[in-house]
Amino acid sequence: MRPRHSTLTPHELAIMKVIWRLKKATVRDVYETLREQRPIAYTTIMTMMNVLEEKGFLAKMRAERAYVYRPTRSQQQVVRQMVADFVDRVFDGAASSLFVHLAKDNRLSKDERRTIRRMIEEMDE
Repeated sequence: MRPRHSTLTPHELAIMKVIWRLKKATVRDVYETLREQRPIAYTTIMTMMNVLEEKGFLAKMRAERAYVYRPTRSQQQVVRQMVADFVDRVFDGAASSLFVHLAKDNRLSKDERRTIRRMIEEMDE
């Protein structure tokens, strides 16, 4: 069995987004959804969903002739961990450095900056 990883590859994340949106899904459900965006093989999706199960992100149950997969973690939990891992790896754990980087690259709109400012003020209260 593979060790459990806290982050997802881009393809794994795409699969998880489909399953989070649908709440539960078969390999066919995910395949049909992702196939609309780009060419991908059914067997690739099946393999990746098995890997996600091994990593602890999905649980499967037999339902008639197919397995149905459900997320074992919420999208919020996974994104929080991925962001924390990113901040640790890239910014040595300094979240403020991420905000400085985003602000300097003009990636935050006025509304986003206002929302962040309001959130910081609420945290200070």
